[in-house]
Amino acid sequence: MSCWMPGCPALSMCRGLAALPITCLERAKDLKTRLGILLHKPELGHKIGSSSKLQLGSRRRDSSREVLEWRESFDQLLKSKSGVNAFHTFLKTEFSEENLDFWLACEDFKKTRSKTKLASKANRIFEEFVQSEAPREVNIDHETREITRKNLSGATSACFNEAQAKTRTLMEKDSYPRFLKSASYQDMTRQAAGRGSSKRSHT
Repeated sequence: MSCWMPGCPALSMCRGLAALPITCLERAKDLKTRLGILLHKPELGHKIGSSSKLQLGSRRRDSSREVLEWRESFDQLLKSKSGVNAFHTFLKTEFSEENLDFWLACEDFKKTRSKTKLASKANRIFEEFVQSEAPREVNIDHETREITRKNLSGATSACFNEAQAKTRTLMEKDSYPRFLKSASYQDMTRQAAGRGSSKRSHT
């Protein structure tokens, strides 16, 4: 719009723009260009959405494979964080989760580097899980209990090794087979197998 009449709005606007520093005008033009590029790329959002879906699908396939691997061995189950959580939930139904909690406490204990913390943690674990009439007493024999008690006098990262091994064997031979036969795990494997067959039918 061009106008040379006094009081013309276009003339006032042009004068106002002319009064602005050059850098402001350049920034405004740059911003307009960038907005134009974004507005003319609707596929950008589509690509982001597709990428998220692919990642989610990949995670689901990984978790499905993981669920099926738990039945291969007890070690495979214990290596999986979600496997440990599922097994812990199952043990709660049998009122025997203290065995897994003790095993996990021992694993954490082995990572302790400070000698002061090692001694205090050892006593706490012993009092909670190992000593007779402990609040969450694990099922180990008297001899193993006494060996562990003696180990506390010079606590090292290995002082619970024997008790932990006995508890692990008990879970592997007793609770683990029942977990694999449980309705909750059977449901999980059916869902995992279903996702696997669905993936194959789409390829």
